[in-house]
This record gives sequence, structure tokens and C-alpha cells, in this order.
Amino acid sequence: MKRKILWSLGIIWMTFLTMMLLNSSRWAPVPEGQFKMIAHRGVHHIYDPTGVGRDDCTAIRMLPGQEDLEIFENTIHSIRAAVNMQADMVEVDVAPTRDGKMVLFHDWTVDCRTDGKGKTRDLTLAELQALDIGYGYSSDGGQTFPLRGKGIGKIPTVEEALASETFRPFLFNFKSKNPDEADQLYAILKAAGRDPLKEGDGFYGGEAPVKRMKQLVPGIWAWSKPDVKACTKDYLWMGWLGITPDSCKNGTLVVPLDYQWAFAGWPNRTTARMEAVGARTLIIGPMNDHESTRGLTEGHQLTDIPVSFNGYVMVDDIRKVGPALIR
Repeated sequence: MKRKILWSLGIIWMTFLTMMLLNSSRWAPVPEGQFKMIAHRGVHHIYDPTGVGRDDCTAIRMLPGQEDLEIFENTIHSIRAAVNMQADMVEVDVAPTRDGKMVLFHDWTVDCRTDGKGKTRDLTLAELQALDIGYGYSSDGGQTFPLRGKGIGKIPTVEEALASETFRPFLFNFKSKNPDEADQLYAILKAAGRDPLKEGDGFYGGEAPVKRMKQLVPGIWAWSKPDVKACTKDYLWMGWLGITPDSCKNGTLVVPLDYQWAFAGWPNRTTARMEAVGARTLIIGPMNDHESTRGLTEGHQLTDIPVSFNGYVMVDDIRKVGPALIR
């Protein structure tokens, strides 16, 4: 009986040792290049995410100390400021207008941030650009609104964003499930003479528009929530067996900052496996607050990223994280 127990323990130990050697990052090739920071919404006002629901207004939850920041998310000023703060890529949200244009704006309605009312897609370009996008910001729960009057006419079209001379790729976010929005955005990019593959642009969001964008631009970096969920969940267990799941082919692996240890072969072997199947790796902020879609918000978080990592890093507060980067 004792011999059987020792034999079983020996098998378990050898299996564990084999898995460790199979997934060792130390003997994997060191990736070339450096990681690339994605400025989520460009430079923008940071809010308290505690208890925030999907449709809750975040402008009224602005954290104190930003009352004088006259840079608003998804604007030309925001994009340029993010690039000046070391962003390698700028994430923006796209929304069509009632009269066939397309603008950069995050919310489904204009009620939260602006002095207007109604769904964003029900308004014309002229109506949207007449709004004050600084109207709804408050750091004291609605007692004062220090940014009112500072955001009039600052909602840009996609064309204006492309012409903003940032010389950086964009990560376009589709907020809806309508595949026609992919066709509309592609037409705008084509008319502007912009090749998304050449420029390194990316696309994510609604499953249908993402799928359509992949059809329009084969080989483009594009992903939806189901895509990311499948690749990440599959690799979390299959990776330890030395297997790169089919769900990661040309996909995106998302690695929370505080769960890097859970990914087999992290970082070098993981990177090699993803690159071998045409996948990208994206680090997001820690999940200890259950805000899985938030990016980095503090400069010191950069020290938790391996020096050999050459993928993408989502950043929520580029004003703090960008200047902390020493290249």
C-alpha cells in the first residue's frame, strides 16, 4: 500500500515537472520589440467605477482634482494629448448620426455628458456638434458642474479624427450590434485613403460589426467579447498542456495584470504561441475590483509588466501611466 502511494506521488511529481518544463518561459525565444500602450478614449476624466452599472452615468462620478481638465474623451484634443503622453494607439468609440455621418462618441444617449437629450443615433451631425459635452461632469455628486460651457462643438467626425495628424493607429470601438456600421466606417477609411492594415488599426466591440470588418479587411486585428472569452478561457487550461487552442487563431488573448501567473509559459512562451497562430496579446488592468475592462490607471503598474512583453497594454489614465514609462 505504501509503495503504491509513493508510486502515485512520483507520477504526480513527474507530471508536474514535465508541465513546468514544457511551459517554461526561460527557454522560449525573447520577443522582439516593446509593448504598445492603448490610450482608452484618449485623455479623459477618470471616474469612480465602484458600483457603476452598464447604463449608469459616469460623468457625474468624476474624481476630484480634474475640475480644470478641459480635455474630453473622444475629441481631437484628447487624441493629440494621448499621443503626446506616449500612447502608441488611441481607442475611440464610433457612432453613426441620423443624417449618415459618423462621429466619435461613447454613450448610447447624450443625456449623461451633454446638455441634450435622446439617443446619439437619432441626432444629426449639426445637432450633436451644437452640444456641450462638458455639461454633465461633476466631482461632488451634482452640486457643481465646473466644466459646463467648455465642451461646445467638440464632438468630431471620424474624418476629422483621421486628419488630426496623430500618426498613430486607432482602435475603433463599435458600440452597437449593427454590421452596417462596419461598412460605413470602412467607406470613410477608404475615402480618406487610409489602409487599416498598413496603419495598424484595430476594431472591437459588437460581434456583428466586428465579423463584418474582418470580411471587409481580411487579416485585420478585430475582436468581440465572445472571441476574447473563448481564446482566453481555452488557453488558461489548454496552455498548460502545451496546446494553443484553435479559438486563439488570429484572435486576442486578454491577460489581467494580476492574473499573469495563471497563463502557461508567461510571458515569452505565451507570446511565441500566440504569434505562431497570428494572435495578439492584450494586458488589461487588475481584476481585483471586478472591473475587467478597465485599463491601467497608475504609473507604478508598469513595473508589473515583464520587460520582454511586446504586446498591447490597455491604459485608462494615460496622464499618469504615459509619463511614468521609461523606454
